Order: sequence, then structure tokens, then C-alpha cells
Amino acid sequence: METRKRGRGVGADREGGRGNRNKYQKNENNFDRRRGGRVGLEENTLAILDTSSSASFHHLLDDRLAFLDAVRSASLVPENDNPPTKKMFAAVFQILKDESSLDLIIASYQLLFELNKRYPWVYLPKMEKSESSTPSKVHHELIVAEEAWSPFGCIERDEATDTSGGSINPLAFHSLMQDIAKGATEERRNKIEIKSLQNMLLFQYLVNVLEGDLFPRIHAFKESLNWILLRECILNKILGSRKLSYKDLIKDCMSLIGDLSCDKTKITRDQRGKRTSLAELQKDCHGPLELALPEVEKNTCLTLKKLLQMIMELDSSRNIADMTGLITRADGARIPAAEIILNELSYSSDLLFSFFLLVDEPEWKLKTIVQYFQKYIPKSSIRTRRSNGSSADATFDGILKCFSNENSAKGIIKKMRPDVTQLLLAHGFQAFLSLSSKHSVEDASDSKQDVRGSSIMEICENVVSAFACFRKEDKQFTFSTFSREALFTAASVLSTGARS
Repeated sequence: METRKRGRGVGADREGGRGNRNKYQKNENNFDRRRGGRVGLEENTLAILDTSSSASFHHLLDDRLAFLDAVRSASLVPENDNPPTKKMFAAVFQILKDESSLDLIIASYQLLFELNKRYPWVYLPKMEKSESSTPSKVHHELIVAEEAWSPFGCIERDEATDTSGGSINPLAFHSLMQDIAKGATEERRNKIEIKSLQNMLLFQYLVNVLEGDLFPRIHAFKESLNWILLRECILNKILGSRKLSYKDLIKDCMSLIGDLSCDKTKITRDQRGKRTSLAELQKDCHGPLELALPEVEKNTCLTLKKLLQMIMELDSSRNIADMTGLITRADGARIPAAEIILNELSYSSDLLFSFFLLVDEPEWKLKTIVQYFQKYIPKSSIRTRRSNGSSADATFDGILKCFSNENSAKGIIKKMRPDVTQLLLAHGFQAFLSLSSKHSVEDASDSKQDVRGSSIMEICENVVSAFACFRKEDKQFTFSTFSREALFTAASVLSTGARS
């Protein structure tokens, strides 16, 4: 498989891509013949922004809203199919990044998301069905639209900005996360600031850009094992920047998840003031901002989770490339993000609770829980050549069986603390049931190794037995609501199985 980069003389009608070409590609020849039309579009829309410095705030606001409407009409209306030029994209991005009007921030944010969806710059064309080609012989050819604009326009030079409209470099991306963290403190939350909301929306957009650039490349890499496809992705360049502390980036991401967790956000919002009714908020000058902020904070938490998942996906592909000898010294060395995440969870029980409430992907959750338990389970002193490469406690069932030994269970609960132990047992059981409903034990793939080799009945028995260890140590021990739900589910499954 090879990467097709448009604009370098590559034919547009190659086999497999005909009829499914990207919007940029669809209009490319037309714009080459009528370049004056696209230049005219750019000049007409950008002219709306060319107002004198003496213009009033309201006039500037109206001009910028008119500009955003003009870009939307030219590029997103169904009958119009004109991708914005780089200058037009950069101007919209500049509004999101620098303006102080809530209307402009929201409008530019929505417009950029819609433009990215309509005109992706990295994509895999849908393959046409052909009688002569079999699915096993058809490969997706990654297409990169070099004429497309990107907010990460100066990664290579590590400058803060360039002439393409205030592009973001790795340091600026990390600084943006740190600015969001500053705005997430209780003192700053009590003072409503539009800059905090602006930073979170900007961060959400940038992660959306990274996602659109990464996942088509990962799909292509899995088919071709061409590591260059991922080496050139924006996220890999950001994480490999010499001026960026990769480990600090992951730590700050985890810390921010804790700061923006739903429980803390709710408590702080309740302390903001006496205005509680919707009518009172709408009358207040900060009312719309205060109404929007909770949802933006929630979506920022989800975006942080998505960023961590993307980094781990990249780590997984990098590991495959390394095992096949494709990684070189030029790629540098990186600690897997999963290890950093696990260490951060070990240091903070508050973050642990917030993290597992946020993570809803059962495979990721179960794998993290198993690895967390392994940090506190005593390792066998006897190692053989055969057992050295694997461990019996590397699955959720293996973890549960460690609780069958009274001394082992007592040591685990003491080291991890009862509240943390019961939380992870309940979340692990929940994740196991979710995976089991999607994959039968016999058909589970290697990636679902945590559910292989154990029946649901066995797991339920071991879950009940593990929770019983808490009462053996403390007769007055009180289970959390979530733990009681897990116990009730396990008992119900066992009761149903016994009757059948």
C-alpha cells in the first residue's frame, strides 16, 4: 500500500477510488481550470473581515458573524461544494482561538467541526465492488489532501505561531491543557470566565483534528504494515517533539480528568451563587455562559478520554511495528501511555474513582483493572522457563482466584484499601459481563483474552467469594451502592443458572 498525496501528479481515477473521491479531490480539476473563481471566493469572504480599527465592537461582531455565514453558505450548503481555502480556514480558526464573544466562539467551533466532517484531508476511499477482485486482494489506499489546511501547521519548526493563522505547535497544545486546568480550579470556577470555555472548545476541536488524521492511518497500517503512514501522523509528531514532555502531557491529561470530573463540577456549580432558576440565569449577563459551561466541561472530559485512547492506539500500532523491525532510532523511545496512566491511578484514589466512572469501554477498563491488581498481588517466588512468560493472574478470573486464599485476599485488601478494592472488583465484573455479551468464550479473540477460559457462572461464583472476604476481615464492613449492585447481579446469575 502506498500513500496517495494529491497535488503531485497522481491520477484521480485510479482503480478502487473512482466515484468515492473526497470533496477536495472532486473539485480539484475544476478549480485548476477556474482558479479565479476560488480566488474570488476567498477575496469576497475575507473582505468582510477587512474593517477599520475604529469600528465599534458591535460592528466587528456583525462582520465576523457575516463572514462565518458566508463560509458556511459557500462550502456547506448542499448545492455548493466549494472547500474553503487555507486562508478562509485559518480565519475561522483565528476567530475560535482569539475572539471574546460567546456567539463567535460557538459559531466558529460548530463551523470548523462541520467543515472537517465535509472535507477530511486524510481518508480511505470506499472500494468499488468488482467481480474480478476478491476482498482479500483489495487494499485501501490512504489519500492525504496536501492542499488542505491544518491547525497544526508548524509542528516541524516548533514555533508558537506562523503565517497560516496562529497554528498550534506541541508546546502550545500542552499549554492549552494546562490553561484549562487552571480554569478548572474551584476559585476560578466560581468566577465565570469565557476564556475557560473558549479553551475547552478549542481543545475539543484540536483533538477532533488529531482523530481525523490518526484513525484512517491506523486502518491503513493494519492492512499494509507501512509504519511511515503513522510516523507522519500529527499525533505521533506531537508526542515525539523534543520540546514536549510526553510523560507530563499524559499526567496533565489524567489530572485534568480528575479536576473536571462530574462530582466536583456539580459541587462547585452548586456553590456559585443563589441563581438557580433558568429564568434568573437567562436574565444575567453571564447566564448563557453558565448554562453552557457544564456541558462543555462534560464533553472536555470525554475528549480527554478520547485523546488517551488515541495515544494508546498509536502505542499498540507502534509495538506491532517494533516487533516487525520497522522502528528505528529516528522514532525515539517512549514509555507506553498505559504504564503512565496506571501509575497515576495508583497515586490518587480520587482520580481512580473519577477515571473508572468516565471510562465505559469494557476492554480498556478490564485490562486496566487487571494490571492494577497485578501491582499488588504477590508474585510467586518459583519461576520456570515455561511460566516466566505468562502469569495465571493476567486475567480477571485469575485475579478473582487470588481472593480464594485468605492470606492473599487479606494482603491485597490491606495494600489497596477496602474502598478501592471493592470499586475495582465491581467495575471489573461489569466490564467482564459487557465483553461476554459481545463475544462468546469460545470465539473470543486474543484481544479479549481477559474473558477467555472462564464461564460466566465461574466468574459470578468467584465474585461473590471475593466480596465475602471483606466481611471476614470486618463484620461491620459496608459495601458501596455500586458493589451491592454487582453482588446482586452475580447472585441473580447464579440463582438463574441453578434453576435451569
